Amino acid sequence: MKIANVYNISVYYLIFCFIFLFLIGWCFAFNLSDGVSSTAPYAMRINCGARHDVHTAPTNTLWYRDFGYTGGIPANASLPSYVSPHLDTLRYFPLSEGPENCYIINRVPKGHYSVRVFFGSVQLKSDDLEPLFDISVEGTLITSLKSGWSNVDDQVFAEAQVFLTDGSVSICFHSTGHGDPAILALEILQIDDKAYQFSQHSGQGIILRTVIRLSCGDGRPKFGADYGGDPWGGDRFWKPITTFGEGGDKSISIEASIKQVSKPPNFYPAGLYERAIVSSDSKPDIEYTMDVDPNRNYSIWLHFAEIDESINGVGQRVFDIIINGDIAFEEVDIVKFSGDRNSALVLNTTVPVNGRSLTITLKPKNRDHAIICAIEIFEIIVAESKTLPDEVKALQTLKTTLGLPVRLGWNGDPCVPQQHPWSGADCQFDKSTSKWVIDGLGLDNQGLKGFLQNDISKLRHLQSINLSGNNIHGAIPSSLGAIPSLEVLDLSYNSFNGSIPETLGQLTSLQRLYLNSNSLSGRVPAALGGRLLHRASFNFTDNHGLCGIPGLRTCGPHLTAGAKIGLAFGVLGVFLLIVTCSVCCWKRRQNILRTQQMAAREAPYAKKRTNLSQNIQLSRHHNHHGQSRTAAENGPILLS
Repeated sequence: MKIANVYNISVYYLIFCFIFLFLIGWCFAFNLSDGVSSTAPYAMRINCGARHDVHTAPTNTLWYRDFGYTGGIPANASLPSYVSPHLDTLRYFPLSEGPENCYIINRVPKGHYSVRVFFGSVQLKSDDLEPLFDISVEGTLITSLKSGWSNVDDQVFAEAQVFLTDGSVSICFHSTGHGDPAILALEILQIDDKAYQFSQHSGQGIILRTVIRLSCGDGRPKFGADYGGDPWGGDRFWKPITTFGEGGDKSISIEASIKQVSKPPNFYPAGLYERAIVSSDSKPDIEYTMDVDPNRNYSIWLHFAEIDESINGVGQRVFDIIINGDIAFEEVDIVKFSGDRNSALVLNTTVPVNGRSLTITLKPKNRDHAIICAIEIFEIIVAESKTLPDEVKALQTLKTTLGLPVRLGWNGDPCVPQQHPWSGADCQFDKSTSKWVIDGLGLDNQGLKGFLQNDISKLRHLQSINLSGNNIHGAIPSSLGAIPSLEVLDLSYNSFNGSIPETLGQLTSLQRLYLNSNSLSGRVPAALGGRLLHRASFNFTDNHGLCGIPGLRTCGPHLTAGAKIGLAFGVLGVFLLIVTCSVCCWKRRQNILRTQQMAAREAPYAKKRTNLSQNIQLSRHHNHHGQSRTAAENGPILLS
């Protein structure tokens, strides 16, 4: 019996565990289906001109110190609107720093982003000119500031949604000659990859520029954080509007919870649908008109929730939505479309606008009233194709090695936006790569003082190079011969030295070659001399060391570079041999003279020593004979 009870308990325990795990898995799957991310979105906020990180009230938002800029001057900021973040500094870009200046932010994860740029004014600046300039993101122009922007709350910043794919983002400011661009702050906020997907073809290659966001029935401006919105919503700014016409409508609000909100991919906050504008009997239509740029496409997002207590079910409020005279949505019934009262409904459409105004009309049927909670309008911009990366790097190298003047700028992308290409660089669109390429350099009379590197051959689409009238020195790079499309090469009136590279003779398309007024030497390559017969225009004059073609001096025996090096080493060897022999002869002569001098000094002493030696020998000789006689006379002493 006990065994049976234990068995039953075990079975119940296993069933309980199975149900528990199933519920956990179901909740997890439900959360994933709702798009709840386990990680926070990437967010980068920069306080331009600041030396330290700061936090701003009331949300304690972190703003990083200034970095990533290509020029400009930090200064104290004057805020144009209470909508602007409460920051004390900005960075402005005088025209003397160049017509294009950029912020380049690296290490940005691949994804979809809301990029926002806040403008400002330099505090206590001598002129009170309102700066007007253009802004581009990733080479695509997103906005041009219009006169009066500092007096309109939602025009103190520019915002665009863009896909970033190469690990960085470039935000550039292009001077138009009307004051110096002044930037208060930058925001790069990650949003859902499918946010504001208005068609199957929207996504990478499409940029949405925010034209306006209206929160209907609300009395004060709000950001997403003020609504308590999800961070994946991108902290959107909503401009308040309480009426579309005097006496023709009214604002209503509720405190009940709203269904179908904070859902991916747009994560709209619930607070957006707690207020609305409702039309009246005297004016049942709701109509909103705004000025827009002509010949553009606009994506329109309309927000509804049936929060009117007088509406209880389907069919009690039905209206058409008309945009610029055309019916965009017919017989809209919010309760029917959303599934219930107090439930969010979002309708989206895309319309082309040829004129300068956009009118949205909500027209009720059967003497009903219209209602709306919010409006979003975006301009659809096709992202510009960028310049080939290798050619951009080659131009940046030229900028450094040629000492390009700061006034020329050369920041950002050389060819885009097309309204602001780099001065001195000509661009052409290459259909085979769908990229822009550099087909011309025109930097004549720009005060360049550097030298040319071999990297110039990476600009392989060049057809014309004009660097005349500068002070460029060094050798002409042989890599120029690797640019097959080159037709014009003008390096005249510089300080080039050395010989003309043989590789220039490989340029079969070359029609004009001007190397006059330099310090070149050696023989003109035969391949270039032969081109003169094919109506090519060449000029080699005022190079006193050049020879070999009509109009220049006759060349002597032509030595190759190797032969010249060998001859130099031979001359050096002979010179060292002569020096060595001369030193040896001089040493030998010095030794002989030293020996003779020593001999002359020792001669008297040698003579005295000789006489003394002779006297001693004679004395010894006489003594020897005397001793001999005595012995003979006396006889041997030892004989017995």
